[in-house]
Amino acid sequence: MLKEGDAAPDFQLQDECGCTLSLKNFRGHPLVIYFFPRADTPGCTIEAKEFGAIFGKFQKEKAAVVGVSPDTPEAQAKFKKKYDLPFTLLCDTEHKMAEAYGVWREKNLYGKKVMGVARTTFVIDAKGRIKKIFEKVKPEGHAAEVLAALQS
Repeated sequence: MLKEGDAAPDFQLQDECGCTLSLKNFRGHPLVIYFFPRADTPGCTIEAKEFGAIFGKFQKEKAAVVGVSPDTPEAQAKFKKKYDLPFTLLCDTEHKMAEAYGVWREKNLYGKKVMGVARTTFVIDAKGRIKKIFEKVKPEGHAAEVLAALQS
């Protein structure tokens, strides 16, 4: 299990445009990585729209924001366009990044046990270390909570 102060695990994933990105692409600046279960579902939409609404404040902190889910590039591109999201969405279709970050977990969905993404956010510093971890995230108000942590 990752903890604050640990080095953030590297990744190589396609974004919504099909370009491959890794942790190295974000070095030198803070990075917010928020994991969400599925594009264009109610909670994920609330969370994404809130990050989008205050994206300029993250930019003032020189921080990048990246959303990660098991969706395909096509699904992420549609989600991004539909809500005019100003940040990158990564496609963890094989849930390798979710596993590396410890957020691929057993969940209870309508009484059935299934594997899926536990809504979790990581704030990574400019050197690639985990500054803050938010677990069991509630979508409403979360983006502002992350921004406050980034500014502290």
